Amino acid sequence: MSKTAAAKKMPKAQRRDQLMETALGIVRGQGTDALTLGYLAERAGVSKPIAYEHFGTRSGLLIALYQLLDQQQVDDLLGALEQAPKQLGSVARLMSEAYMACYRSIGPEWHAISAALKGDEEMERFQKTLIDGYVDLYCTALAHYSALAAADLRLRCVGIIGAAEAISREMTCGCVDEATASAALGSLILQWVAS
Repeated sequence: MSKTAAAKKMPKAQRRDQLMETALGIVRGQGTDALTLGYLAERAGVSKPIAYEHFGTRSGLLIALYQLLDQQQVDDLLGALEQAPKQLGSVARLMSEAYMACYRSIGPEWHAISAALKGDEEMERFQKTLIDGYVDLYCTALAHYSALAAADLRLRCVGIIGAAEAISREMTCGCVDEATASAALGSLILQWVAS
Protein backbone atom coordinates (compact mmCIF):
# COMPACT_ATOMS: atom_id res chain seq x y z
CA MET A 1 0.00 0.00 0.00
CA SER A 2 1.38 3.43 -0.90
CA LYS A 3 2.16 6.08 1.70
CA THR A 4 -0.65 8.28 0.37
CA ALA A 5 -3.17 5.42 0.45
CA ALA A 6 -2.23 4.66 4.06
CA ALA A 7 -2.53 8.35 4.92
CA LYS A 8 -6.12 8.45 3.61
CA LYS A 9 -7.14 5.79 6.15
CA MET A 10 -6.29 7.97 9.15
CA PRO A 11 -9.32 9.50 10.93
CA LYS A 12 -9.70 13.22 10.27
CA ALA A 13 -8.94 14.36 13.85
CA GLN A 14 -5.86 12.15 14.00
CA ARG A 15 -4.72 13.44 10.60
CA ARG A 16 -5.11 17.04 11.79
CA ASP A 17 -3.02 16.26 14.87
CA GLN A 18 -0.35 14.72 12.66
CA LEU A 19 -0.34 17.75 10.36
CA MET A 20 -0.12 20.14 13.32
CA GLU A 21 2.77 18.23 14.82
CA THR A 22 4.55 18.18 11.46
CA ALA A 23 3.94 21.91 11.03
CA LEU A 24 5.40 22.66 14.46
CA GLY A 25 8.43 20.57 13.52
CA ILE A 26 8.88 22.61 10.35
CA VAL A 27 8.64 25.88 12.28
CA ARG A 28 11.04 24.58 14.93
CA GLY A 29 13.58 23.36 12.40
CA GLN A 30 13.25 25.80 9.50
CA GLY A 31 11.17 28.77 10.62
CA THR A 32 7.77 30.00 9.52
CA ASP A 33 8.94 31.05 6.06
CA ALA A 34 9.37 27.37 5.16
CA LEU A 35 5.84 26.54 6.27
CA THR A 36 3.56 26.24 3.26
CA LEU A 37 0.66 23.87 2.80
CA GLY A 38 2.49 22.14 -0.04
CA TYR A 39 5.64 21.60 2.02
CA LEU A 40 3.56 20.48 5.00
CA ALA A 41 1.81 17.90 2.82
CA GLU A 42 5.14 16.66 1.50
CA ARG A 43 6.67 16.36 4.97
CA ALA A 44 3.55 14.66 6.36
CA GLY A 45 3.41 12.20 3.48
CA VAL A 46 -0.03 13.27 2.27
CA SER A 47 -1.36 14.92 -0.85
CA LYS A 48 -1.70 18.71 -1.06
CA PRO A 49 -5.53 18.52 -1.12
CA ILE A 50 -5.48 16.89 2.33
CA ALA A 51 -3.46 19.78 3.80
CA TYR A 52 -5.74 22.30 2.07
CA GLU A 53 -8.84 20.46 3.32
CA HIS A 54 -7.67 20.87 6.93
CA PHE A 55 -6.45 24.48 6.84
CA GLY A 56 -7.65 26.14 3.63
CA THR A 57 -4.79 28.62 3.43
CA ARG A 58 -1.37 29.24 4.94
CA SER A 59 -3.06 31.84 7.14
CA GLY A 60 -5.49 29.16 8.30
CA LEU A 61 -2.58 26.89 9.19
CA LEU A 62 -0.76 29.61 11.13
CA ILE A 63 -3.97 30.49 12.96
CA ALA A 64 -4.53 26.82 13.88
CA LEU A 65 -0.96 26.58 15.22
CA TYR A 66 -1.38 29.78 17.22
CA GLN A 67 -4.67 28.50 18.67
CA LEU A 68 -3.02 25.25 19.73
CA LEU A 69 -0.15 27.02 21.48
CA ASP A 70 -2.43 29.66 22.98
CA GLN A 71 -4.71 26.99 24.44
CA GLN A 72 -1.69 25.39 26.13
CA GLN A 73 -0.85 28.77 27.64
CA VAL A 74 -4.41 29.37 28.86
CA ASP A 75 -4.62 25.86 30.33
CA ASP A 76 -1.32 26.38 32.18
CA LEU A 77 -2.53 29.70 33.56
CA LEU A 78 -5.90 28.35 34.68
CA GLY A 79 -4.18 25.41 36.34
CA ALA A 80 -1.85 27.76 38.21
CA LEU A 81 -4.76 29.97 39.32
CA GLU A 82 -6.65 26.99 40.75
CA GLN A 83 -3.65 26.22 42.95
CA ALA A 84 -2.89 29.80 44.00
CA PRO A 85 -3.48 30.99 47.56
CA LYS A 86 -5.98 33.82 47.41
CA GLN A 87 -3.55 36.73 47.85
CA LEU A 88 -2.14 39.03 45.19
CA GLY A 89 1.53 38.18 45.75
CA SER A 90 0.90 34.46 45.33
CA VAL A 91 -1.38 34.95 42.35
CA ALA A 92 1.14 37.26 40.63
CA ARG A 93 3.96 34.77 41.23
CA LEU A 94 1.98 31.79 39.95
CA MET A 95 0.67 33.69 36.92
CA SER A 96 4.18 34.76 35.94
CA GLU A 97 5.63 31.28 36.55
CA ALA A 98 2.90 29.69 34.42
CA TYR A 99 3.49 32.22 31.64
CA MET A 100 7.23 31.60 31.47
CA ALA A 101 6.90 27.83 31.93
CA CYS A 102 4.55 27.76 28.97
CA TYR A 103 7.04 29.60 26.78
CA ARG A 104 9.83 27.30 27.94
CA SER A 105 7.80 24.21 27.09
CA ILE A 106 6.57 25.57 23.75
CA GLY A 107 9.89 27.06 22.74
CA PRO A 108 10.69 29.78 20.22
CA GLU A 109 8.00 28.51 17.85
CA TRP A 110 5.43 30.67 19.67
CA HIS A 111 7.22 33.91 18.88
CA ALA A 112 7.91 32.83 15.30
CA ILE A 113 4.26 31.99 14.68
CA SER A 114 3.12 35.14 16.46
CA ALA A 115 5.39 37.24 14.22
CA ALA A 116 4.11 35.45 11.10
CA LEU A 117 0.53 36.27 12.13
CA LYS A 118 1.30 39.91 11.54
CA GLY A 119 1.52 39.11 7.83
CA ASP A 120 -2.02 39.85 6.75
CA GLU A 121 -5.28 41.40 7.92
CA GLU A 122 -7.06 38.10 8.68
CA MET A 123 -4.23 36.85 10.86
CA GLU A 124 -3.81 40.15 12.68
CA ARG A 125 -7.55 40.27 13.43
CA PHE A 126 -7.38 36.74 14.79
CA GLN A 127 -4.32 37.48 16.93
CA LYS A 128 -5.99 40.56 18.38
CA THR A 129 -9.04 38.49 19.32
CA LEU A 130 -6.89 35.96 21.16
CA ILE A 131 -4.87 38.63 22.96
CA ASP A 132 -8.08 40.41 23.97
CA GLY A 133 -9.32 37.13 25.44
CA TYR A 134 -6.09 36.70 27.34
CA VAL A 135 -6.33 40.27 28.69
CA ASP A 136 -9.90 39.50 29.82
CA LEU A 137 -8.63 36.38 31.59
CA TYR A 138 -6.01 38.44 33.42
CA CYS A 139 -8.58 41.09 34.35
CA THR A 140 -10.91 38.48 35.78
CA ALA A 141 -8.13 36.79 37.74
CA LEU A 142 -6.75 40.04 39.14
CA ALA A 143 -9.92 42.08 39.75
CA HIS A 144 -10.34 40.62 43.26
CA TYR A 145 -6.99 42.08 44.31
CA SER A 146 -7.24 45.59 42.90
CA ALA A 147 -9.09 48.77 43.78
CA LEU A 148 -8.57 50.09 40.25
CA ALA A 149 -11.54 50.94 38.07
CA ALA A 150 -12.28 48.20 35.54
CA ALA A 151 -11.03 50.31 32.59
CA ASP A 152 -7.77 51.12 34.40
CA LEU A 153 -7.21 47.48 35.35
CA ARG A 154 -7.86 46.38 31.77
CA LEU A 155 -5.33 48.86 30.41
CA ARG A 156 -2.75 47.66 32.91
CA CYS A 157 -3.47 44.05 31.94
CA VAL A 158 -2.85 45.01 28.29
CA GLY A 159 0.51 46.39 29.42
CA ILE A 160 1.26 43.29 31.49
CA ILE A 161 0.58 41.01 28.51
CA GLY A 162 2.80 43.17 26.30
CA ALA A 163 5.57 43.12 28.91
CA ALA A 164 5.14 39.35 29.36
CA GLU A 165 5.61 38.85 25.62
CA ALA A 166 8.78 40.95 25.62
CA ILE A 167 10.21 39.29 28.73
CA SER A 168 9.44 35.80 27.43
CA ARG A 169 11.17 36.68 24.15
CA GLU A 170 14.29 37.61 26.14
CA MET A 171 14.03 34.29 27.97
CA THR A 172 13.56 32.13 24.87
CA CYS A 173 16.55 33.70 23.13
CA GLY A 174 18.74 33.00 26.18
CA CYS A 175 19.24 36.60 27.35
CA VAL A 176 17.70 35.89 30.76
CA ASP A 177 16.89 32.70 32.68
CA GLU A 178 13.36 31.56 33.44
CA ALA A 179 13.48 32.39 37.16
CA THR A 180 14.60 35.96 36.46
CA ALA A 181 11.98 36.40 33.73
CA SER A 182 9.25 35.04 35.98
CA ALA A 183 10.31 37.23 38.92
CA ALA A 184 10.32 40.34 36.72
CA LEU A 185 6.83 39.63 35.39
CA GLY A 186 5.50 38.76 38.86
CA SER A 187 6.89 42.02 40.24
CA LEU A 188 5.27 43.99 37.44
CA ILE A 189 1.89 42.32 38.03
CA LEU A 190 2.10 42.96 41.75
CA GLN A 191 3.04 46.63 41.39
CA TRP A 192 0.59 47.47 38.62
CA VAL A 193 -2.41 45.71 40.12
CA ALA A 194 -1.87 46.86 43.71
CA SER A 195 -1.55 50.53 42.69
